[in-house]
Amino acid sequence: MNLRIAIFASGRGSNFQAILAAISAQRLKAQVVLCITNRPEAGALQIAGAAQIPAAVIEEKHFVNGADYEAALLAQLAKHEVNFIVLAGFMRKIPSGVVRQFRHRIVNIHPALLPSFGGKGMYGHRVHEAVLAHGCKVSGATVHLVDEEYDTGVPILQRCVPVLDDDTPETLAARVLEVEHQIYPEALQLFAEERIRVEGRRIKILPKS
Repeated sequence: MNLRIAIFASGRGSNFQAILAAISAQRLKAQVVLCITNRPEAGALQIAGAAQIPAAVIEEKHFVNGADYEAALLAQLAKHEVNFIVLAGFMRKIPSGVVRQFRHRIVNIHPALLPSFGGKGMYGHRVHEAVLAHGCKVSGATVHLVDEEYDTGVPILQRCVPVLDDDTPETLAARVLEVEHQIYPEALQLFAEERIRVEGRRIKILPKS
């Protein structure tokens, strides 16, 4: 599959940068053709600009209703012939119409081992604080399909990291982020190689042809 990716990002865009690095190193056969953000100050815009990738700031609050917001997103995706959406720290729920149009072609990465420590409001340091508060011995990252709820899509790849006795949310976050930067491009390459098969609530990874 010739991946023409739109990156949706609200923050600094470190996973966006990791994906571009994987493309540059030829570990990922894909093209990022658009960056969409809901925050005009997002660092992801600087990454897009440096890489000469078209970018759009689309803020839901500027639209009269949800249908107009959804239409604006779909118009940008169509304009740039996007066929795959990658959420990289995007702090808004994706409208249902976008999820339906890109069924099984929207992915997100979450800084924990879903289904644990996911759901509305569970993002960033909140996740790591909760992991530590529960006394977990391992945490990790999950790349998953996006559906119409928060963090309930089918996991594609997961990787563990140890939780150390002296961890803080910051030290745990740094260790998890390293893993995120590894598995996100790996998961996208599986789609590029057409090795992902969705079977109900399970993902089957096909062998290389």
